[in-house]
Amino acid sequence: MKSSYLDRDVTLLLKDISGLVTPLPTKEREQLIQSGVHYSEMLPLEYKPTQKYMEAYHFALKAYAKTTADAVCQAAEKIYASVQEDFRQNSQNLSEIVLVSLARAGIPVGILIKRYLEHKYNLCVFHYSISIIRDRGIDDNAIHYILDRHHPKSVRFVDGWIGKGAIQRELKQALSPYPELNPTLAVLSDPANITDLCGTHEDILIPSSCLNSTVSGLISRTFLRSDIIGEKDFHGAVFYSNLIEEDLSYEFINAIEQHFDYHTKVVDTTPSGFTGLSEVKTIAKHFHIADINFIKPGIGEATRVLIRRVPWKLLVRPGARHNPLLTHLLQLADEKEVPVEEYPLQNYIACGIIKNVADA
Repeated sequence: MKSSYLDRDVTLLLKDISGLVTPLPTKEREQLIQSGVHYSEMLPLEYKPTQKYMEAYHFALKAYAKTTADAVCQAAEKIYASVQEDFRQNSQNLSEIVLVSLARAGIPVGILIKRYLEHKYNLCVFHYSISIIRDRGIDDNAIHYILDRHHPKSVRFVDGWIGKGAIQRELKQALSPYPELNPTLAVLSDPANITDLCGTHEDILIPSSCLNSTVSGLISRTFLRSDIIGEKDFHGAVFYSNLIEEDLSYEFINAIEQHFDYHTKVVDTTPSGFTGLSEVKTIAKHFHIADINFIKPGIGEATRVLIRRVPWKLLVRPGARHNPLLTHLLQLADEKEVPVEEYPLQNYIACGIIKNVADA
């Protein structure tokens, strides 16, 4: 699979389906999803950022690069300690770490963690990116490819952030046939209080969440449909060659990497307190929403709602309207005329809610 990333940074275990699938406009795609067509069987048209939105992105990158870098360093240290302990329990010496990022939001995070670990520990760190799809599972062909080449105890799965935990639950279920693999997802931000392999449990702004393919190696989100993806194929993705001049993938990587602190000490982030799923259920009850999949909590997930879906409203924690963490989100809400409502969020600073098109 072609991308704008360097081969030494990541190996994409994906099938290039460029030119085989016509991306659909947001409203048409939303109607199909809510009528029962699975989201992985379609590709969305890429959101074209306005100049004002790009200004908000560059502000976010400058303002929150250090916060993001600190989360990368924490997550990397925890991955190192976790893999080292697994090898120790098996009376083996740690020889490699294999990062498996979940395409596509996990890819830049995987690259950053790989660079940190290689620099600090002089380790051989492999990085693959594979597809996992809610309600469809993980790409088993990609898993077999990795297990044919690496010790299973060296493998850790990486993503950008956790919203309410759907992908972590999907990962645990999908890996049940592979008991030798650790199903704990490593992320930078876990406000849902699910994983201890995280940089923080705070709802932080990871600047890469603000954009789509132009900060993710110019690849689409992953695709799975039987007429295009065969039984022996990897899941698919598209390479957006038309966006090469707009590619900011390495601008993001470099901006974060320059803030790495190689003296980082691990901070205990054992999950505790109110879970994200509990809060989502409370939100659903308050707004009479039958399907919790319409509720996307956290800054990263709320951004995805406003970029890729048909949003109903944006919830923000009371007093957060002037928080610079939300500058890009409020800009999107203004552009798309999405109502912004203050709501007593506990784990999250923002939450996007998808519109039920049947009610529209």
